[in-house]
Amino acid sequence: MIKAGFSRRIEQGESIRESRRHKGERGIWQWRFWEHPIRDDDDLQRHVDYIHINPVKHGHAIHASDWLYSSIHHYIRTGDLEADWSAEPELTVTGSGRFGEG
Repeated sequence: MIKAGFSRRIEQGESIRESRRHKGERGIWQWRFWEHPIRDDDDLQRHVDYIHINPVKHGHAIHASDWLYSSIHHYIRTGDLEADWSAEPELTVTGSGRFGEG
């Protein structure tokens, strides 16, 4: 529901392939996106950590707090994380599976 509402509210015009256009898809979402229901507090924490470390993992920042657009700044302001927080880039969703990136 969040994705649908967001998609309807932003201006169309992004570049997409004809095959996606025929399916009525937008180009604003990652093609291989998968939805994951959060199961518990630990699962939520792993996903938040993943979001915070992702700019570091992909070379956009040296430290998670260097990424201006990150929600990590909220966690630092509220005292939930230290400014020098870091996590392993290869976080797991469960004990056996990795996030959907290669």
